[in-house]
Amino acid sequence: MKLADVPTPALVVDAPIFAQNVATMAAALPGPRLRPHVKAFKSTALARRLAETGHTGFCCATVREMEGMAAAGLGQDLLLANEVLDCTRLGVLAHTARITVAVDSDQTLDAAVAGGVREVLIDVNVGLPRCGCDPADAGRLADRARALGMAVRGVMGYEGHLMREPGETKQAKVEASMAQLLAAHEATGGDVISAGGTGTYDCNPWATEIQAGSYCLMDTEYVPHAPAFGNALSLWTTVISVHPGGWAVLDAGLKALGMDHGDPTVVDAGDCWFVSDEHITFGTKAERPVAVGDKVRVLPAHVDPTVALHERMLLVEDEDVVDTWAVDLRGW
Repeated sequence: MKLADVPTPALVVDAPIFAQNVATMAAALPGPRLRPHVKAFKSTALARRLAETGHTGFCCATVREMEGMAAAGLGQDLLLANEVLDCTRLGVLAHTARITVAVDSDQTLDAAVAGGVREVLIDVNVGLPRCGCDPADAGRLADRARALGMAVRGVMGYEGHLMREPGETKQAKVEASMAQLLAAHEATGGDVISAGGTGTYDCNPWATEIQAGSYCLMDTEYVPHAPAFGNALSLWTTVISVHPGGWAVLDAGLKALGMDHGDPTVVDAGDCWFVSDEHITFGTKAERPVAVGDKVRVLPAHVDPTVALHERMLLVEDEDVVDTWAVDLRGW
């Protein structure tokens, strides 16, 4: 199929840019130094491409992602980097895949034990006000886990508040954040110090593995903070209305784009004015007139929720659709 024949709106991935993104990260963080985060792309087909580069351990955000990855034969080392209070489904997976879950309290630890999970990471709060125990409590929680028969693989701590920190202050703040995680690890033990993301992959040498996911597809909000990677993901749309007053409308809107990081970017054709349920209205350019039926690329500002709104991604090289990747890890 030619890209021009694809019904719109459609999520497309530029194959050369994707390949370059993957190669860049694999060179920077080879093999087990990277634990790709499935939440960014929710596709076992894409995950398999990453496994082929040597990244065979994966990070997940939902039980559904864990189940899908295991069913696809990608369960060599799966970490649910999230707290879960019903681990029954994870315990079932543990018979055929290596399953580790993050815990940050007695309650989440008890849930892991009750559900049949046998390996945990102690989730530590390193500055982002989200999940994670106090660093000073990590050792106690690890001791209790071992007393209950669990294997404690180490610690994790997400410095998510620093992913978009300005470059001149990022390194020092990441180091301070990781100092808390290293102190917790000293009390906890284990081989794993899991942290980081696309925004800190190149300035966090303290973690044994980095949980990056956005790098392979990217979005407009993230590129300035990780400029080694390019926008591989775009939304393929059609102009459905043109007004002589200087604007036009595309056939995609809020139901096709994650908008929590701002407006999308209309590539070349004009400037986004606003986004409604099924439409993007953009100001046109005199030097680049558009007509009804023209095709326009739109770059999302946030890749993760954008992907989760679609059933598939089309891998495109030049003007040819060369593969279809099911977005098969949606849901919970």
